[in-house]
Amino acid sequence: MSAITTRTTPPPPTVAEPVIDVDGMLRDIEQYLADRTPVTAHPLVTKTTQQLIAEALGAPTPATPVRVLPGRLLRLLPDWVLSVPAVRHRHGGTRTVTVTEHLELTALVIERYGWTQGKHRSRSGRVCILGAQAVLFRLGIGDESTVDRAGQRLQAVLRARGCTLAYQRWNDMPDRTADEVTALVRTAARTEITS
Repeated sequence: MSAITTRTTPPPPTVAEPVIDVDGMLRDIEQYLADRTPVTAHPLVTKTTQQLIAEALGAPTPATPVRVLPGRLLRLLPDWVLSVPAVRHRHGGTRTVTVTEHLELTALVIERYGWTQGKHRSRSGRVCILGAQAVLFRLGIGDESTVDRAGQRLQAVLRARGCTLAYQRWNDMPDRTADEVTALVRTAARTEITS
């Protein structure tokens, strides 16, 4: 009678999901946008005519809405939930941003939410480049034109590097890393393309 030995492979190590500071990300987005607002020599120059009239008549100044990035629950629900008017209003409403700002904020979302491949968003809320762009778009930070022009910049940077893959496919290549992805997005933010 021969002894049969069976080998068991150890289970793969469990990777803990990172704790994501979503509120901190929104503060960073707001700080980034505030830092890019031009400063004038006199504070009255930055006020609208309506604000000046309201101030002169003693009307109370409307409170600036508090913007809060989606918490863990909203990150786990489908992206379309971010477009619901009540959710969008609570998390920032509509905000016009430049392509450069959109790309820099895309990198910030990837860093805060975590990065993934093969899908826009993982079950834990990690995002790919397109997923990060979708978070911003659904929150009203930028519009379709901004996202489209950002994609053109990403493609231009890849073409300059000799890569013909679409940036979303480039994101999903097996040897890709999160650092490479955020570096690409930040390089695209600094790159102006001419038509």
